[in-house]
Amino acid sequence: LVAVPLHGYKGAFEMAATVDYLFGYDATAGVVDDWMYEKLAESYVFDETNRAFLQKSNPWALRGMAERLLEAADRGLWEKPSADALDGLKRTYLELEGDLEDS
Repeated sequence: LVAVPLHGYKGAFEMAATVDYLFGYDATAGVVDDWMYEKLAESYVFDETNRAFLQKSNPWALRGMAERLLEAADRGLWEKPSADALDGLKRTYLELEGDLEDS
């Protein structure tokens, strides 16, 4: 993740693509454990440095990651997300949705 910010918009896009790939892999093969979703949320969405980079370079990617992680929980792929993770993802999604509509 250290080099990703060097690639700006595209780096943020690739981070979102990683979340999409993991989701798709779990939806088809059912082999992704909850801790993997939890770590993605912590590292990609909740980490202050990564979040600031994403909000600046590609807020659509950050919104997409939050949305995809929430979808994983809704579909039961992420079987037991913590209440804090769900609340944080919902808050992130709604904040970005409002910001993107205003821009």
